[in-house]
Amino acid sequence: QVHLVESGGASVQAGGSLRLSCVFSGDTIIDYYMGWFRQPPGKAREGVAIVGNDGDTTYADSVKGRFTISRYNPKKIVYLDMASLEPEDTAMYYCARSTRPFFRPGFNQALYEYWGQGTQVTVSS
Repeated sequence: QVHLVESGGASVQAGGSLRLSCVFSGDTIIDYYMGWFRQPPGKAREGVAIVGNDGDTTYADSVKGRFTISRYNPKKIVYLDMASLEPEDTAMYYCARSTRPFFRPGFNQALYEYWGQGTQVTVSS
């Protein structure tokens, strides 16, 4: 059975930093894209960052230059390093694995098969 478990969420002051982790189990992440998504209060879930097996990355414009996604395949872990946090980054953050290997899904959530339960990030001004 596949599981994704996110951790690292917290309440921080604006300008602070956090590292989110996502541990995947029950299948492989090799050759699949892994993504971080977030859902701000009262809003739809949106893409934040994705990373391919070869290190190919894509970031939402709102987080470029502040967030860094990375992966460590031997441990099936995906990280999201967040710096210069802003109140607008407040959201539930979710990790997901793409449905098809060798296929770049972008931020199309329908192309992600497995999702975690999320970890809450709250940024106060």
